[in-house]
Amino acid sequence: MTLRAATPQDFGIIRSLAQRPDYAEFISDEDEAALAAYLDRPDCRLLIWQGDQPLGFALFCQIGEPSGRVELRRLALAEAGRGAGAGFVQALIDYAFQELQAAGVWLDASGENLRAQRVYARAGFTLEGRQRAHWYRPSLGRAVDLLLYGMQREEWARGTPLQAQGPRPTF
Repeated sequence: MTLRAATPQDFGIIRSLAQRPDYAEFISDEDEAALAAYLDRPDCRLLIWQGDQPLGFALFCQIGEPSGRVELRRLALAEAGRGAGAGFVQALIDYAFQELQAAGVWLDASGENLRAQRVYARAGFTLEGRQRAHWYRPSLGRAVDLLLYGMQREEWARGTPLQAQGPRPTF
């Protein structure tokens, strides 16, 4: 599996994943114009997790911030819940620290997305905070807690539990 830059030809797969009912509570769907804007922004990278076919997507933002932090804003797999999440998240972590030269990576998750919480904890992210009833989810008709996770370069350099599970991805 590899991570590669998304192109406009990938917008269909990105939108199809974001529109899945099992993701509706957790990620937002953006139209083609919004996705195209990410391709032109120097502070963002829209990526495709590629095998024989696209297996998922992710969006990094806040690249180039003076603090060195980057945000892993959105990520989704075509086949969630089948064990690929660990490798995908590890590839994204490695990309952030190797390719983007991040000092730290942060992301958020819905307080109701238990699958993501488990993957992030196993990947070595630290739960850094909870914003209660912060994120309004139209599909639920209510606000949910937003959990904030982070990892610093030093933590990544020491290795995470996921790194022991397989070979390093290519970019």
